[in-house]
Amino acid sequence: MTIKVLIADDQELVRAGFRMVLEAREDFQVVGEAADGQEAVTLADATRPDVVLMDVRMPVMDGIEATRRVMAFRNSAPVHVLMLTTFDFDQYVYDALRAGAAGFMLKDASPEQLAHGIRTVAAGEALLAPSVTRRLIERYLQLPAPRSNRQDALADLTSREREVLRLVARGLSNQDIASELHLSLATVKSHVARLLMKLGLHDRTQAVIVAYESGFITPGG
Repeated sequence: MTIKVLIADDQELVRAGFRMVLEAREDFQVVGEAADGQEAVTLADATRPDVVLMDVRMPVMDGIEATRRVMAFRNSAPVHVLMLTTFDFDQYVYDALRAGAAGFMLKDASPEQLAHGIRTVAAGEALLAPSVTRRLIERYLQLPAPRSNRQDALADLTSREREVLRLVARGLSNQDIASELHLSLATVKSHVARLLMKLGLHDRTQAVIVAYESGFITPGG
């Protein structure tokens, strides 16, 4: 299956580099390039890519607002946003994840890491390394109190769904969860899909954030 990718970055050399890497692989098709957030939204609406590589800091409209608007297209066509950042954990990436991004990747990632990251989010998985999960927890600790209004929805989860959510919040992949709980991969995918539906979320990245913000998961819990 060919994965359609839209590249959004205000640096032409960065866009060209990503395009060269992706077009060298048979399973990717670059459907457009955007130099700012507004152009990214417009092109995403026109081309309906599977994955948008979205720079955090861009002129006209930043990557966070662009992500919010692009995610609105999910009702008519699945789309996943993979944030691009120069730093280990850009101060804006947390907000981007809350806006619906599926994860983040450093701009200096190797070609293989880039390809793997795109394939991962295109398959509906989150791209959250353990270091990212740790930073999310650090941000959680800075909050005065849990702020999510999804406690009622969390209460509707079955015991198994709550168990799966706890493991998702720890950064485990579906395969890891299957091994941990001695379940089939298909069963885990079904549990994840149901808990996302009950919580009104697009993907597991948002589930991690909701788990911490609601108090369902606490650092070290």
